Formats: sequence, structure tokens, C-alpha cells
Amino acid sequence: MRLILWLLALFAAAVAVALAAKYNTGHVLLIMQPYRVELSLNIFLIGLLVAFFVFYLAVRLLAGIFGFNRRHRHKKAEYMLLTGIKAYFEGNYARAKKAASIALKLTEHKTEIAINAVIAARSAHKLKEFSQRDKYLATAKEEAPDERVLRLVTQTELQLSDGKHEEALNSLQDLYSTGGLQQTAVILLELDAQQQAGNWDAVIELTTILEGRRHFNKTHVKQLRHNAYFENIKEKSADLHSLNKYWKDLPIEEKRNSEIAIAATRAYITLGNCEAANRVIEQSVDAEWNPELITLYSQCLGYHANRQIECAEVWLRAQPNNAYLLLTLGKLCTHCELWGKAQNYLEASLSVEPGHAAHLALAQLNEKLGKHELAIDHYNKGLKFTLKQLN
Repeated sequence: MRLILWLLALFAAAVAVALAAKYNTGHVLLIMQPYRVELSLNIFLIGLLVAFFVFYLAVRLLAGIFGFNRRHRHKKAEYMLLTGIKAYFEGNYARAKKAASIALKLTEHKTEIAINAVIAARSAHKLKEFSQRDKYLATAKEEAPDERVLRLVTQTELQLSDGKHEEALNSLQDLYSTGGLQQTAVILLELDAQQQAGNWDAVIELTTILEGRRHFNKTHVKQLRHNAYFENIKEKSADLHSLNKYWKDLPIEEKRNSEIAIAATRAYITLGNCEAANRVIEQSVDAEWNPELITLYSQCLGYHANRQIECAEVWLRAQPNNAYLLLTLGKLCTHCELWGKAQNYLEASLSVEPGHAAHLALAQLNEKLGKHELAIDHYNKGLKFTLKQLN
């Protein structure tokens, strides 16, 4: 239908031109010294129309040439961008850097500039070409300032891989200045930076944020938080007042975690506060059984050893064949000079699980009782266990 309309319009135009030519008797005089050219108006109009079409076709031809070059440049830029990304994820960092640098010169699109600069920077980092890496990051900053999130995330990640946690935290601070809710990947980068810096309070805050994020491993978050509390306790083990305050303010859930309780117990033992150490163990064992806590229960002894024996015997009803608990009871009874009970508990521990620690405890007990031959025998047996473990 459209073709028919175009044909009708063309025939109408032809008829109009023919009629105009029939009745148009005018002339056009062109003076170009020293020449004078006289043309009929019809010929002049036809010539003018031909010149217009020639000019139009020339413009279209030039535009087509430039457009072709532009399209070709754009297609090549896209191809090199994809080549660079593919090579980077294949681990071919030299090729990735080369392709990205070529695409960087060809493209004018800001987002593509940022992506190419980041791929080139990451590849240069893998190749340990650090000056090149910094140059590409600077290019992203100068030529694609609106894509600062992409650049700063990359910059932070590369700084962390170099162990430059202070610089990484500065980059993250710059990133946070944009405002808004940060991606989980960004929070994980800060978590890594704060762990490297030993800022354990900040790590605890970040784990609280991560715990509220969907599709994130809650068990992993809890482990990270436990580790942060553990490190904080280790740092405070040099000062009893600081340790007491920190332990008092610690959430109940964390106090009942055996690893944290072990750290607190060791800290209190180092500071010579046996009463606090044993109290931590007693509170933790009720929530989570841990052999190391039971072993620590006999390492800090004092006037309250009799009460410890009573407490451990209560635990023994729930764990009648626990070698660690029997060994601990044997040591506690030895300290209180309950020789018969001590020997029974230590021999019971050996019958459940023979080991160096129980033989050593029995050797020491027999020395106190004047049974030197038995003591030497247990020393030898304990030594055999130690040598066997070394082999």
C-alpha cells in the first residue's frame, strides 16, 4: 500500500513539473565576470535540483563512511572487552590486560571505560605489575568518575590482598561516603580489613550486620563473632580489671561457648585468679562439654580444691567413663592428699584411655607415697606414649 502511494505521489510530481515547464517561459542570467550565462528557468531549476541531490548523496556517503568507522570501532571495543573478561576468568592475565587496554582506547562509554580499567588493573595486580595496576585505577577515577563504586571495591580488594588494611579501610570510608545500603560483598571486605587490623569490636559489629542479611551462612557468622570475642579476651589477659569488666559484659551465649571459655580460663590462670578461672569452667561445662576445659580444671589449685572435687564428682555421674574427668579428679584428690581416691581415679582413667598424662600423674602420686619403683614404671610407660606420638 505504501509503495502505491509513493508511486502516485511521484506521478503527480512529474505531472506538476511538466505543466510548470510548459507554462514557465522565464530566464535566469548568471554573471561571472568576464562571462555571462543565460539559462531558461526550467533548466536552472532542474540543475539546482540535480545539485541538491548530488550534495545530499555526498553527505550521506560521508556520513556512511564515518558511521561505518564508528560502528566498527564500537564492535571492536565490545569484542576486546569480552575477550579481556574471558581471559581474566580463565587465568590468562597477560592476555586479559592486553585486551582490556585495547578496549580502553577504543571505547567512549563511561561504564565500559571503568570495566576495562578494572579488568586491566586486576590483571596487572596478578602479574605483580603494581605501577601498571595503579595507572589503570587512576584512569578509571579520571575518565569514569561516576563508576566510583566499581573502582573502590576493586581498589579495596587489591589492597587487602597486599595486606594493606589501613589503606583498604580508607578506600571503604570513601565508598561509604556515597551513602545507602552497602552490598554484602562490601561488608565482607571491611570484615577482612578489620580482622587484619585486629579491630575485634568492629568485627563483632559487622557480624551482627551480616547476621541480618539473607542467604548468608549464620553458622559462619557465629564462628567469626566467637573468634572476635576470643581475640579480645586474649588481648585483655594482661590486665585483671579489664578482663573482669569484659567478661562481665559478655553476652551469656558467648560465655557458654567452650572456645571463648577456654580463652577466658587461660587468661585468668595466667593472672593467677584461680577462683575466677574455675567459675568460668563450671558455668561453661553445664552448657557445652569440652575435654580441654575439664583438663584446665585441675591446673589452677588452691584452698577451694575440695569444692572442685564435689563439682567434678557431680559431672562424673553424667560422664562415668570420661578419661579426662577421671584424670582431673585424680589430680584434685592428689592435691587434697586423698591418696586412695586419687589412685582409684587415675587408674580408672588409664583403663578407659591409656596416655602419658595419666601415667605421669600416677608416677607423681607414687613418689609422694614413697613407692619409687612404681613411680619409675609409670614414668617409663608415659615416656613410651610420648615417643610413640612423636613417631
